[in-house]
Amino acid sequence: MQKNIDHPHRYDDIIDLPRPVSKTHPPMPVSDRAAQFSPFAALTGHEAAIRETARLTDRKIELDENSKEILNEKLLLVISRIKEQPEVTLTYFVPDSKKGGGSYVVKNGRVKKFDDYGGVLTLTDGTNIPFDDVIDLAGNLFRFLELS
Repeated sequence: MQKNIDHPHRYDDIIDLPRPVSKTHPPMPVSDRAAQFSPFAALTGHEAAIRETARLTDRKIELDENSKEILNEKLLLVISRIKEQPEVTLTYFVPDSKKGGGSYVVKNGRVKKFDDYGGVLTLTDGTNIPFDDVIDLAGNLFRFLELS
C-alpha cells in the first residue's frame, strides 16, 4: 500500500524521537556551526581591485627651464652649506608602486649629504630623495637668495 504524501500525520512516528547522536564524532560547537552558513565570496579580492582602480594618482610635473635653474641654484646653496646640515622643506614626487603616477609629498628636514653621482639628497632622519623628483626647495636658507 502506498502512503498518501498529503496526509497531515505522515511524520507522527518519528516526530517525538530524540535527535540522533554520533558515537564516534563529538558534536560541533555552535560557534563553528554558524561559520558554515557564512556567505560565499566568489569574487575574492574583486572589491579591493575596484578600490585600487578608483584610487587617484598625480602625474609627475615637468618643470620649465627657468624653474629648473632656480631649483639648481637652491641645491647649490644647500650643497655649499652641507656641513651645517641646513633645514629645508622639500616638495617631491613619490611614484606609486601599484600603478602609473604617484603623489607629491612635502617634507621638512635637515640635509645631511648629497650624492652627486646618484643625484640623491639624504636627510638626517635617513630619508633619501632623488633630486630629479624634487619640484621645490624652501626654507630660511633661501630668504636672501634673489632668484627671478
